[in-house]
Amino acid sequence: MEALKRANDIRTARAKLKKDLKAGRTNIHGMLLDPPEYVMTAKVFDMLLAVPKYGRVKTNRILNQCRISPSKTIGGLSERQRTELVSLLHR
Repeated sequence: MEALKRANDIRTARAKLKKDLKAGRTNIHGMLLDPPEYVMTAKVFDMLLAVPKYGRVKTNRILNQCRISPSKTIGGLSERQRTELVSLLHR
């Protein structure tokens, strides 16, 4: 039961983060450079899709340029991938 409660808490926190990203209240750059614990197992692709003006095509193009698999989690990003992704998103 404890694991189920923890999983639900993580899903709730991620849903709130996605809403904040979509509304512009949270910055994707800061979230990628210093991710909270509950977002470490989330897929980079899903988080980028929550950002306004980033659809599937643009998100896939950015991930390909950074040589990041769409199934890669935020916690699984290397430092190079993280900084390259943030620099591409700043453009």
